[in-house]
Amino acid sequence: MTNTMTYKGYSARIEYDDSDGIFVGRIAGIRDGVGFHADTVKGLREAFREAVDDYLETCAKIGKKPQRAFSGQVMFRVSPEVHRKAALAAELSGKSLNQWAEEVLARAAG
Repeated sequence: MTNTMTYKGYSARIEYDDSDGIFVGRIAGIRDGVGFHADTVKGLREAFREAVDDYLETCAKIGKKPQRAFSGQVMFRVSPEVHRKAALAAELSGKSLNQWAEEVLARAAG
């Protein structure tokens, strides 16, 4: 079971709040805090779409560019041993480290 929704290129993670008996969602991948909630799945879908549309309309009104998907650049540190093994695996597969890492990350992310 997946606990996500997607609309207009935006995704949200969904959780259930048992104490209030509602579904709660938050748009993922943006720094602006955009949340929504409802007590039915149908209502949650509607609330999510309204939240995305409202976010886009608000950004347009105030002249702000809406935050979007990621740039495609990922920078992180690994141990020298992991770096060596990854570089070797990439070379043995005939790919650059970037190509190899993209394929591995894509498989892991599903």
